[in-house]
Amino acid sequence: MSLSGRIAIAGAWEHPTRWAPDKSDWQIMAESARGALADAGLGIGDVDALFAAGMGMGPMGVVQLAEYLDLHPSYVDGTNIGGSSFVAHVAHAGAAIHAGLCETALVLYGSTAASNAMAIGTGLGGGRDAASGFSAPFGLTTVGGYAMVAQRHMADYGTTSEQLAEIAVTMRHHASMNPDAKMRKPITVDDVLESRIISHPLHLLDCCIISDGGGALVVTSVERARDLAREPVLMLGCGEALWHTGTGAPDLLTIAARDSGERAFRMAGVARDDIDLATIYDSFTITVLATLENLGFCKPGEGGEFVGGGRIRLGGALPVNPDGGGLSSNHPGMRGIFLVIEAVRQLRGECGDRQVADAKLACVHGTGGLLGTMHSGATLVLAKG
Repeated sequence: MSLSGRIAIAGAWEHPTRWAPDKSDWQIMAESARGALADAGLGIGDVDALFAAGMGMGPMGVVQLAEYLDLHPSYVDGTNIGGSSFVAHVAHAGAAIHAGLCETALVLYGSTAASNAMAIGTGLGGGRDAASGFSAPFGLTTVGGYAMVAQRHMADYGTTSEQLAEIAVTMRHHASMNPDAKMRKPITVDDVLESRIISHPLHLLDCCIISDGGGALVVTSVERARDLAREPVLMLGCGEALWHTGTGAPDLLTIAARDSGERAFRMAGVARDDIDLATIYDSFTITVLATLENLGFCKPGEGGEFVGGGRIRLGGALPVNPDGGGLSSNHPGMRGIFLVIEAVRQLRGECGDRQVADAKLACVHGTGGLLGTMHSGATLVLAKG
């Protein structure tokens, strides 16, 4: 039996901090948990499932977190597939609830990446795994990998730096209406192009910011959610996918979103044109462009034109990341949970100046890892309850 329409997000809370040298990752998660549970009208005693991931969490990280929260859950999930982890956690929680393994799931993330001076994006992108032996010795950084994707898109389709810059300008415009966003001062296309090159063709303002932050979600059944404090947001569709080079040459422009998106939309039974807004992982401007193409919002090669003309701005045909995204609002290392939180808030109609008018359907997509070499994708289609 399909999960579509049977699972709900009943609580969501984003930690307002962007700089918290006085807090630990655990404290940010605990404060976020309290906020999301209060949002749902629940207490910590109602939680019987815990989902979490983090850059510093080892194999026993979820157990340590449970101890910190004084939880004894009957179901735990520490799946870590990078920035998409928390988008996947919502689907995993839904499956566990549907199977009768738990009733109320808490999804958590917290990070002090900025105050701990973590060099996200500029370090080697390989890591200590079997595949890294083919890339790490040659100095491939995370930003370098995404720059190769941008170079290929430009070479194959004529995409321009100006078109990528328009994405950064749009995210900053949205962030200017988000009182919690880290970077709120408007920028222009020229500002992006005049910022220093980090890895050609990506400029500084094509790259996500680094911040502290955290958030939490409460996931339960639709039946239970309807008795709680807030209007539930329904999960209509979900999909996950992994992409790696396998035994062949890398295809830089086909990404996991192609498969995860197709699975999520098929389950949801809705068309791309039905979507009112999208929250998309924006580690770099090219991430947004490639994701929009692979999710099927436009054809391969059309992304550069698609993001122009105000289409992805508030008031456009497909507003993307109304909170300002990782490019301007926050990016504490792994950003997937904020994609879900913003979609939930938009579908509830509680976003003030940045509210998407009459929002009923949202597409959420998280990316983890490195486009072009090895990464994950997780997609949700969410609906107003």
